[in-house]
Amino acid sequence: MFKPGPLNAITDVDGICVGHATDDVVNSGTTVVVCTRSPAASVDVRGGGPGLREIEVLQPENLIGRADAIVLSGGSIFGLAAGDGIANALSKEGIGLDKGENLPKVPIVSGAILFDLTNGGNKQWGECTPYYALGVAALKDAHANNGGAFKQGAIGAGKGAIAGQSLGGIGSTSLDLGKGVMVGAIVAVNSVGSVFMPDGETFWAQPFAIGDELGGQRPNPEQAPAIDPIPEDCKHPGLTPGTNTTIGIVATSAILTTAECKRVAMMAHDGFARAIRPVHTPFDGDTIFCISGGTTALSNGPKRAVQLCEIGAAAADCMARAIARGVYQARD
Repeated sequence: MFKPGPLNAITDVDGICVGHATDDVVNSGTTVVVCTRSPAASVDVRGGGPGLREIEVLQPENLIGRADAIVLSGGSIFGLAAGDGIANALSKEGIGLDKGENLPKVPIVSGAILFDLTNGGNKQWGECTPYYALGVAALKDAHANNGGAFKQGAIGAGKGAIAGQSLGGIGSTSLDLGKGVMVGAIVAVNSVGSVFMPDGETFWAQPFAIGDELGGQRPNPEQAPAIDPIPEDCKHPGLTPGTNTTIGIVATSAILTTAECKRVAMMAHDGFARAIRPVHTPFDGDTIFCISGGTTALSNGPKRAVQLCEIGAAAADCMARAIARGVYQARD
């Protein structure tokens, strides 16, 4: 029987570490997933207003096809500086591409940002944004956690997030597929769309929830039909391109190629569609990365495609659960 991993988080995948850094004054933050042992990674972008870092390097047709870390950050375009802080710190640790004697190591730090500049925090930071330092702090937190449990909700990249008209946040889940194959997801939810059914209480992702990860919520038998394409509890005042965004990462212990990671990332976007309505709008920068943990070999031949299908389907379910969990945890 399928069940979550021991932590019910992306860190159930071996080799994955997660760290947060939060600035309560700015009402924003950064989350990093460290994956220095990963053999492959890729990304799929579906939103109409993305803000991205080191994306093309993860495309199957290009040379590198992997990352040492993936950063999710608030701060809109300013939040991309978090990746600079992480890259510099990893280089000092000796992590990254070796380009020659007496040259710094060159880490691959990919990432995506969400827009949280109108969430009430103090954004008058002067000449230097806080995000470089937040990136460094998030990396330190990831090292301290060392692949263990981490907080969810209004923390890190989810600190100032708003999902529809509710608080957004960071959520994470996992699913054990057996035979050494683990799948996990982490997501920062800052969507135009609503995560709730028409009753305003039941999560769209509730049918996919496992155990009490959403507080034991059950379907509302009196649920009204979902007719309005843009429900009333969407973020109507925020319908400006590039001012929202849900950004996430899925990971699996399976040894995948970059092209296979791309396919899993594409399939994982179905989790967005199961948990947010509407999604992939012109106003969001919806992006999902996929990381291969690189510890469990799959079969060769036709059976491999079946296994890849199962991993992608599980990634979509984990992502849907993680979206609802991030909003649920942000209420605490």
